[in-house]
Amino acid sequence: MRVQAFMVGTLATNCYVVNCRDTGNAVIIDPGFDSTGEAEQIFRYVDEEKLKIKFVLNTHGHSDHVGGNQVLKKKYGVPVCIHELDAREIADLNGKTSVNIMLRDGDLVEFADAELRVMHTPGHSPGSICLLGEKLIFTGDTLFAGGIGRTDFPGSSSRDMKSSLVKLLRLPDGLIVYPGHGPVTTIGEERQNNPFLSWR
Repeated sequence: MRVQAFMVGTLATNCYVVNCRDTGNAVIIDPGFDSTGEAEQIFRYVDEEKLKIKFVLNTHGHSDHVGGNQVLKKKYGVPVCIHELDAREIADLNGKTSVNIMLRDGDLVEFADAELRVMHTPGHSPGSICLLGEKLIFTGDTLFAGGIGRTDFPGSSSRDMKSSLVKLLRLPDGLIVYPGHGPVTTIGEERQNNPFLSWR
């Protein structure tokens, strides 16, 4: 699995294009872009690499992670996926959600010979998820390098966040962590050095 990151939006969200090396089938995770220029850099990369986009995946429903959903949905004709508990976060003015696939804990997102397993990790939002691959995990705003997601938003829960972090800390140390903001890290690095996990 190959991962290409793009920093997008006013909050410097990590948008990831993840593809199978053999088939070129790909997914786009957290397209939080809010400008045409940011969208164009992703379009250009997809074209240059001859990728076939299969899904748009949201780790949660906050605007800095879903801003480009409809642009990508229209461009590639693919479904938008999010956990069912956050689907209402991206409803339109009429209350109709723009999501095509409601994700649940344990679901598999398969694209050719690659797959990502949905881990429900509430805390930052009720429907926050992580996406677990063979040697990597996309943690959205649950776990960062040296930090964790905020729990002072409506629908957030510090208690749920702690439970979700406990779940993540059961994963192997060598697992590469691709967070929603900031640099790449590993589970082992965060286990040892993340000050927000000192309660362990």
